[in-house]
Amino acid sequence: MKLKKLSLEQKNRYYGLYFILPWFAGFCFLFLTPLLSSLRFSLSNLQVNDEGFTLKYIGLANFREALFSHESYVRTLTESVMNIVLNTPLILIFSLFFAVLLNQKFHGRVLARAIFFLPVILASGIIASIENGDLMQSVVRSASDSTGGGLSVIKNLELTTLLIESGLSPTVVQYLTGAVSRIYEIVSQSGVQILIFLAGLQSISPSLYEAAKIEGSTGYEAFWKITFPMIGPLILTNLVYTIIDSFISDQTSRMVVDTAFKSFNFGLSAAMSWMYFAIIALLLWVTTALISRKVFYQD
Repeated sequence: MKLKKLSLEQKNRYYGLYFILPWFAGFCFLFLTPLLSSLRFSLSNLQVNDEGFTLKYIGLANFREALFSHESYVRTLTESVMNIVLNTPLILIFSLFFAVLLNQKFHGRVLARAIFFLPVILASGIIASIENGDLMQSVVRSASDSTGGGLSVIKNLELTTLLIESGLSPTVVQYLTGAVSRIYEIVSQSGVQILIFLAGLQSISPSLYEAAKIEGSTGYEAFWKITFPMIGPLILTNLVYTIIDSFISDQTSRMVVDTAFKSFNFGLSAAMSWMYFAIIALLLWVTTALISRKVFYQD
C-alpha cells in the first residue's frame, strides 16, 4: 500500500505536535494529578492528622471565605493584577529599547550585554531570598532615611509638573511617574526579555536594511517597517512570559503559600490559587487574542 505524501502544511502541523510532546507528557505524568488534587482541596475542608489528612466536602465555602471574609485577599489580588497590567507594557518597551541598543556595534558590547543580564542572576536563588527578606528591606529603609526619603518624592513632583506643563493628560503623567518610581522592579524583570529580543534582532537579515537604505529610508522608518514587524512574534512571546513571571513572584502567590504552610489552611489556599489562576488565564487569553491578530509571521 502506497503511503500518501504529506504536504508542507501537514508536516508543519506534525512538527508542532512533536514539539509540544515533551511538555504534554510532563503535564500528564507530573502536573495533572497535583492540579486535580488542588481543585479537590479547594472544595473541601482539609484536616491534617497522624494518619495523613482527611477531606470533608464543603462546596464553595472556601471561595466565599476568600472573597468575602478574608481580610486582605481581594485587596492583594487587585493590586497584583493592576501591577501586572501596569508593569507589563513598561517591561516590554524597556527590554525592546535596550535590545535595540545592545544590537548595535560598539566597543564593550559583550560586557554591556552581561550587565543587562545581571538582574536575571540577581533575581534567582539565595540572592532573591535575601532581597525579599528583612535584611534587604532594612538596608533599603536605612538608606532611604539617611539620604532623605522625601527626595524621590520631590523629584517625582517636579517631573509631574514638567509633564503636565508640556500638555500631557494627568492619566499619562501619573503612569509615567509611576514607572519612574518602579524602575528597579522593571529592570530586574527585563533580563530574559532583552535576550529574547536580542536573539530576534540578530536573526533579521541585513539585506532588508540594506535594501531599505538604498531606497532612502531613515532609521526611524526602518525600525517601524522592518524591525518591529519582524520581531512581532517575539513581542507576543515576551508578553506571555512577562505575565506568567509576574504571576509567580508577587504578593498574592506569597499569600497563597503562607495560608497553606503557615496558617495550615490548605483548602482556603487552594481556593485562592484557583481564583488567581482563572484571572491570569483570562488576562492571557484576552491579551493573546488581541495581539496575535497583529503579529506578522514570515513564511
